Amino acid sequence: MDDQQPFRNERGGASRPPLLRLSDRLNQISEVVLFVMMIAMIALTTIQIFFRVFLTALIWTEEVTTYLLVAASLLGAAVAFKRGSHIAVTFLPDKLPSGGRKFMALLVQSVGILFFVIVVVFGVSLMKSEAMQSTPATRISMSWLYLMYPVIGGITLVHLFAGIGTILRGE
Repeated sequence: MDDQQPFRNERGGASRPPLLRLSDRLNQISEVVLFVMMIAMIALTTIQIFFRVFLTALIWTEEVTTYLLVAASLLGAAVAFKRGSHIAVTFLPDKLPSGGRKFMALLVQSVGILFFVIVVVFGVSLMKSEAMQSTPATRISMSWLYLMYPVIGGITLVHLFAGIGTILRGE
């Protein structure tokens, strides 16, 4: 195997590293799920307005929409990390030489990893501690709702680790 291109497919062409392929696939799934969640929020809000104006209000639609909004926000952040489109202050890194920019990029990815490890750990803790609680309107166990934190945090961690690999390879 050539040291310059450590990842090759059967035909001899360069392929993406496994972690980057996993990150790509998770992002594809995340974007579809994010789209479905946005459509669901629009539909539920429309239904809620209709019922509130013309019939009796449906309380559960507001609750479900709220939880979908939280999940969509987290999943949207994961997609933003994958795309590199999260908010960033680039004034200082743009002034640095390439080695300094690489260091800053690694530092940002590392801080992101630290943050999302905390999100995953505390998400699991919340799932355990709130397992006996249920939502007021839908009566769903809170542990199912808090599952979004470790799952989406894990997806974001995959993106961040793949990003570190990309930075180290100089891509």
